[in-house]
Amino acid sequence: MGVGCWRSPLLLLAALVLAAKLGHFQRWGGFQEKSMSQKNINSTLKFFIETYNNASNDTYLFGVDKLLRSQMQLTTGVEYMVTVKISRTKCKRNSTESPSCPVQSKKDLQKSLICDFLVYTVPWMNYYQLWNNSCLEA
Repeated sequence: MGVGCWRSPLLLLAALVLAAKLGHFQRWGGFQEKSMSQKNINSTLKFFIETYNNASNDTYLFGVDKLLRSQMQLTTGVEYMVTVKISRTKCKRNSTESPSCPVQSKKDLQKSLICDFLVYTVPWMNYYQLWNNSCLEA
């Protein structure tokens, strides 16, 4: 039995370790409640609310009212599990108003939702993907 017979199993083992590191087979520590940097939380919330508004049929845009909870997990990027309160704004869809729309003040048009969402991001590549979200009336 020479040295050559060990080469194939070692290459297979190295390939499996590399696949686990690059794929979603391995999680490092699970979700943890850590304070996110202001830049990361702002860009994650902006991505979420834009995605929500693009999928919504509402006449008005929604905006993030309050960050209720955030957890993060390091994988091949960063996964954020976030709970936010969003509210209908005064800005109509397709309006040219500034992105900082005030919350709707007319009683009959007010609407707030509590949303839980999971975003996968590679922030240093400006890559975001919404993996899951659900919203309930507040």
